[in-house]
Amino acid sequence: MFAKVVLLGALIAGCHSVTFIIRNDEQGPIWVGIQGNAGRKSLADGGFALSTYQEVTVTAPDNWSGRFWARTWCNEYTFHCETGDCGRTLKCDGNGGNPPATLIEITLRGWKGQDYYDISLIEGFNIKASIEPVNGTGAQGKYGCKKAACNYYLNIECPSELSLRGTVGFNIGCKSACLAFNTDQYCCRGAYSSPTTCKPNSWSQYFKLLCPDAYSYRNDDPTSTFMCTADTYRITFG
Repeated sequence: MFAKVVLLGALIAGCHSVTFIIRNDEQGPIWVGIQGNAGRKSLADGGFALSTYQEVTVTAPDNWSGRFWARTWCNEYTFHCETGDCGRTLKCDGNGGNPPATLIEITLRGWKGQDYYDISLIEGFNIKASIEPVNGTGAQGKYGCKKAACNYYLNIECPSELSLRGTVGFNIGCKSACLAFNTDQYCCRGAYSSPTTCKPNSWSQYFKLLCPDAYSYRNDDPTSTFMCTADTYRITFG
């Protein structure tokens, strides 16, 4: 039987809640990181550990927005994770994760009351991930109330220029071109900050080819933003 732990987030009086069921399908433990956007509290104090096939249920106010990610290759004695580390602690408590890390981002009850969610590889990849609304309503079409997933283990074929090699002796992450090279062109800044100058590149196309649902660079909105209205979301890592 899968273990299930219930962690209750702080609820704002008068607000309804949305439930996130977070699961680890990796063949090993992960540490989940959670960070609220500006003005939003980090749920479950920002993080917890998940064993293989374990689920945790977290609740959030329905005006919450933020991100989830998995920290991998974590040391329970030093509290350091080789990907997604948020400061040598189990509970990130407001801190973001060090890239490369696959991000799941969501804004609840945004424009026209819809939830907007996505998977972002803008800063790179460390683990497969998906988010799926349960009994969602509202938006239709390819990006309406559908599962968003990156189901390909990008680390295996990651170009050498982008690879993050871990202490385990093999690739544990795949950096984005922005993270690896830190240029205006790849990071879509400076002269490359507008939609007309910020374009896909050969590195981002590697991500998009294998994980077409995910953001591969900053202007990837048309093929990466999903919409729905739901009271429950399933988030799966691995």
